[in-house]
This record gives sequence, C-alpha cells and structure tokens, in this order.
Amino acid sequence: MPNRPALALLLTALAPPAAAAPTLDGIFGDHAVVQRGQPIAVEGTAMPGESVMIGFAGRSVVTTAARDGRFRSSFPAMPAGGPYEMSVAAPSGSTVFRDILIGDLFLCSGQSNMELQVGQAQDLIPDAHAPADPQLRLLTVAKATSAAPLARFGQTPNWSVAAPDTVPTFSAACYYMVQQLRRTAKVPIGAVHSSWGGSRISAWMGDTALRTAGLKDEADLLALYRRDPAAANRRASTNWETWWRGQSGDTAGREPWQPTAALDWKPVPAIDNFERWGIPALADFNGMLWYRRVVDLTPAQASGVATLAIGMVDDADRTWVNGVGVGGSSLAGQSRVYAIAAGTLKPGRNVITVNDQDVYAYGGMTGPADTMRITFADGSSLPLGDSWEYSVAGDVKGSAPRVPWDDINGAGTLHNAMIAPLGATRFAGIAWYQGESDTGIPGYDRRLAAMLRDWRTQFGQPTLPLAVVQLANYGARASTPQDSGWAHVRDAQRRMTAADGHSGIAVSLDLGDPLDIHPGEKHEVGQRLARVMRATAYGEAIAPSGPAIASAAGGLNGGVTLRFSGVAGTLRAIGSNDAIGFELCDAASCRFAPGRPSGSDVTIAGDGRPVTKVRYAWADAPAVNLVDGDTLPVGTFEIAVP
Repeated sequence: MPNRPALALLLTALAPPAAAAPTLDGIFGDHAVVQRGQPIAVEGTAMPGESVMIGFAGRSVVTTAARDGRFRSSFPAMPAGGPYEMSVAAPSGSTVFRDILIGDLFLCSGQSNMELQVGQAQDLIPDAHAPADPQLRLLTVAKATSAAPLARFGQTPNWSVAAPDTVPTFSAACYYMVQQLRRTAKVPIGAVHSSWGGSRISAWMGDTALRTAGLKDEADLLALYRRDPAAANRRASTNWETWWRGQSGDTAGREPWQPTAALDWKPVPAIDNFERWGIPALADFNGMLWYRRVVDLTPAQASGVATLAIGMVDDADRTWVNGVGVGGSSLAGQSRVYAIAAGTLKPGRNVITVNDQDVYAYGGMTGPADTMRITFADGSSLPLGDSWEYSVAGDVKGSAPRVPWDDINGAGTLHNAMIAPLGATRFAGIAWYQGESDTGIPGYDRRLAAMLRDWRTQFGQPTLPLAVVQLANYGARASTPQDSGWAHVRDAQRRMTAADGHSGIAVSLDLGDPLDIHPGEKHEVGQRLARVMRATAYGEAIAPSGPAIASAAGGLNGGVTLRFSGVAGTLRAIGSNDAIGFELCDAASCRFAPGRPSGSDVTIAGDGRPVTKVRYAWADAPAVNLVDGDTLPVGTFEIAVP
C-alpha cells in the first residue's frame, strides 16, 4: 500500500506550477484614487496570449496579453465618486481592488524638504493632528534606482487613508497642500509622494529630458553602463580626471592620484568623519581631501583580479589603484566595493588613492574600518582599516563630475525607478520641491523645463500644472552684495514657471532658517502650494504666487521703477517705510539701494551711476521685508533695466 502523504508530495512536485494571476502596474490598489475627468489607463502583466477582463465602476473592458505578457487598456473619463471596486480576471486567476475613489490626484516630488515628514515638522498646530479624512488618500513610493526605465515598481506601493496613525510619516509639504485642497475642492483627493533627500534634478529626468537639457553625454554614458558597466566606469574615471586637470592645471602623470604624487601627506587619526579628528582647520571644512594607503603585495597577491572595499565615504569619492581609476559613488551611506582588473596590482609597493568631496555637513572615509580590505583572486584578503594618510586638496571650484548611474546625483536613476513605473497615470498637478543640490550648477531652468515636458508626455497631459517651491533662505547672511548659488536657482525657478504658462511659484524666502537646510515650517509651504494649484489646476481667479516682478523702467539720475503683477491690495514694507534687499547693478558691480513701495510699484532712487539691472533678495539667506496685502512675499529675481 503506497504511503499517501509521500505520494501527494510527489504529485505536487511533478505538477506544473500554477499560473500567476494578472498584476497591474502603477499605483492601483486598495484605497487608491484615480483622476477624474481623464481617461483611466490600465496596464499590467498576465500569461502571454490570455484574455484579461477588467471591471471598474460598473463598466468592463476586455484585452489580450501580448507575447511578452503585457496588456494595456483604458476606461473613459469619469466624474468624482466612489468608492468602487476594480476586478482583474483571466484564466490564470483574478484580483480585486476595493475602496477606490475617483477624484483629484497630485504628484509630489523632490529632495529632502519635500521628503520631510509631518511628524518632523512643526506639530503645535491643529492641522498636524487632524481627524481621519476617508476621502483623502496618501501613497509614498519606496526609494529605488534603476539604470533603465522600469514598467512597474520594485516594491508595490500601498495606499492609506489619511488618519492620525498614517499622516505623521507622510511628506509634510505634500500633506498640507492636499489637506488644504480638500477644503476648497470638495472632492476625493489622492497624494502620491516620490522623493529622495539630497537628489539632483538630473536624477529625476528621463532620457529625452536629459538630451534636450544639454546632458547628452550623461545619457550616453548611462546607456553604455547598461551595456558594459566596466567600460562605462573607465570612461567615467577619464571624465573625472579631465575635469581635475582643467581645474588644477596638473599635467598628465603629475596628478594627486598617481603613485608617486608628492603631496603633504599626514597620518589619518581615525576612520571617521574628519570633522571629529580634533583638527581645527577641518572642524567645519567642506571641500576635498585626498586619502592614500600604501600596501606591499606578494607576486601571488598581485596576480589576477581583486576586489577593493573602502567602506563608506561622505559625500562622494573617486578611487584609483596605482593610478588606474576603479570607481566612484556619491551616496554617503553606501559602502564602496570596486573591482580591480587583472594587471592593475603589482608585486611590491601599491598605492590606493581616494578623493573625497564633502559638499555638506560631515565628510570623510567613515568605514567601518573592519570592512576595509583587498580581497584577492584566491579568496585571501588584506585588511586596510589603518595606516591611511590624508592631504587637503587645493582650492577647487564647483562640484566634480558624478557618474550618471549614481543613486541621487546621477542622471535618470530616480526617474527610471520612481517615476517611469507610474506609466500613463493622470494627475491634477505636480508639486516640486528641489534645487538645493543643484546650487552652483548652471542651467537649472533648462533642466526643470525639460523634466516637466518629459513627465507631461509620459502622463499624456501637455498642460499638466506644476507648483514649484522656490528655495527658502539658508546659509550665510550677506552684508554686502555678492553672488549666490541659491539666488541663481531661485531666479531660474521663477523664470521657468513664468514662461511655462501652467505653473506657479510658492515663495518660501520668509519660511526658512539660515542655520538649518531643513526648516520645520512646512504648513505654510503647503498652503502656498495649494494656492498655486487653486489657480493653475482649479482655475480660481487668484494670483498663483502672490506679487511677481513684471517690468522695470529706468528713471532720472539712474533711478528705477519696478512694476509687480499678482499683488493683493498694495505692496508694503514690513517694519519700515523702505523695502530692503534691492540692488542696483552696472556692468561691474552691484550696490544696495532702498525701495519705496506704492500700489503695485516700487521706486528706487538713483545715485547718478549707471544701472543695467536690478536684483532682489540675491543672497543665500537674504534679509527682505516686501509683501503684499495677503502678506505674501516677493521672491528672488533679477531683471534688466532698459
């Protein structure tokens, strides 16, 4: 008599695997919100060739999965309503999503100030502890990167109903925006949050956007990386080296990464942030350090390939072995592990050189020390956690090139994994809070415009509204007129949104903290984003951004009259008869000049010197006091004077 349990196990093992039920791309799921008044695209994967029936809101469509298993269909535009169920059925199985609402859907994206959660922002306000709102739904996209665009998220996003236990971990600026819009729009609203702190805008740009914004080389290098990572790394090292020689004037063969480099090498006190070494010159240092580790190898160790692990480096590294580039990254919390090609190591003396560029806060090689080692082809390894030396690099301007496959400072990596999987999802608007990581990099307006065009194309909405938070005040206060990377980004944000015709600026100059790049005041940021959306997405007859510079006209003795649009009531200077923060500029320099507000104009008296342009709030953390009747501030701008 056969053993029945054993027989059952055998039959189970021999049976063909059960077919998986169809899956949907994008953000469909329980508690989801889909955009009203727009076609509802449905895409997913099923068994190749099988019929898939999709039912939603009393309607149904049937489609067939292609040879690769992909299927696509859509429902016509529908008015706000719900809750509804969506069923997806095929011979391979079925899935039902429940409690779906039709309303307005908003996408919020950017870097850390968009990522900052409600629970980390100011909380002594009623809106931070609002009761549950079953018609407000929240979704956060998990952080992920990809060298190629993805059709679906690696980690399926989950919707939640806005409630005291779900709101604290959601984006504060995004939540306060949609919370306010719920009060005015009176329809279900969904918020999709997809951000990553420290990211450059280039990481959020797709291939088309990169190429149209002047980043063709980065797009080409990323494409090479998809085909041949080793070749791409070699080209990236060459690009970095070319940049360094252009900055330093070093000739080939005499650069700091060469094994014979004669720098002022000093012992590294500890594998830790160099600000903790107790060296006064490095206590608040932001810039470049060179690190070096010399190792002696036997002929057996030097033969064949090897792996180099140098631990974590804050912020960005570029690493060489015996003058040969082996890799680089810019994610401070990521351990660096680089392949060493055969022939790179030599019997006897070998030199590992690491360039560390610290752009913000702490920097240095942070290990842990016990993870730092060379692993050889035979599996043996040599610890590298001690005996490092360092040398401070000379004055280097700007940021070194980053590899395009870098997580947050690359090109397309975040778009590919955190935006592309949204597919043809329709939205009511996009809120964007980013730019801190692009200060000092020219052309932000081109990159922002190209990214927006690319996203609009993906979502099938050529006039999809955009609300941009103009960077807040942060950094050193200026007592004399000077250039400012933050001011350039703010002005680029202003110019791009003004030229777009379907966008607006949420000015935040009065909401920042000169000592904290992550100011907690996000409630008012959300209110101002909501104002932009009320004007651009809902068509309310309000100025989306408050007072904005419209024109400049020269007057007697070099004086200037500035005219502003979007003014509620009249312009006024807080705490003074004069508005401060204005600069009169000629071809050589700028000087502060007080402004006198009246109605929608500001008059600046001349001093007899030529004036070619006027700047306002042109500093990282400017002191300004000009607002309108709604107490909305004037943002940073630069304008030519005819």
